[in-house]
Amino acid sequence: MACSCHGSCASAKAAPASVDPAWKRALWIALIVNAGMFVAEIVAGLAAGSSALQADALDFLGDAINYAIAIGVSGLALTWRARAALVKGVGLVGLGVWVAGVAVWRFVTGSLPEAEVMGIVGVAALIANGAVALMLYRFRNGDSNMSSVWICSRNDAIGNLAVLAAAGGVFGTGAGWPDAVVAAIMASLGIVGGIQIVSHALSDLAQEAREPAVAGE
Repeated sequence: MACSCHGSCASAKAAPASVDPAWKRALWIALIVNAGMFVAEIVAGLAAGSSALQADALDFLGDAINYAIAIGVSGLALTWRARAALVKGVGLVGLGVWVAGVAVWRFVTGSLPEAEVMGIVGVAALIANGAVALMLYRFRNGDSNMSSVWICSRNDAIGNLAVLAAAGGVFGTGAGWPDAVVAAIMASLGIVGGIQIVSHALSDLAQEAREPAVAGE
């Protein structure tokens, strides 16, 4: 999905879709929603002792920062948008590695999170992320910066479903391993999404590097 820019980036450069008022408005809404959900979920995650909720909360924070970056580079040249996407992609991979470490630690210590809190907060997060993902869906095939925003939103919604599955697993088994397993899955999703974003951004940068050479021939 992140590599769909081939053949469309030239037109994006000539008339960047990212200057569309609807795009900037969607980013601002997504930024506010993600910042608010980060605060709510990190508090709930710490209170419930859930690594899956804490991982999801950090993902909310990362996305809020990503949306702020996307707003900052909106309307700039494709090179700058691609560079911003590259930073986001690398950050997403790093976050995924960190979450994987937390999942391993939770599994080793065998801590038991509160399934009820996980379920309630998971439903609220799913509603918030689902709405944001639907709002950004039409921008998924834009340049690397735009597609990176869509990938993050898609990953969030999938992650929330995983948190709900973890809550059900903890409630049904009375053990903490479902929470650790889901956190590990979310980490893998983040790493794969980050690699997609980096690949798309590098493709955009390579195209920009080729165009001046072609123009000079």
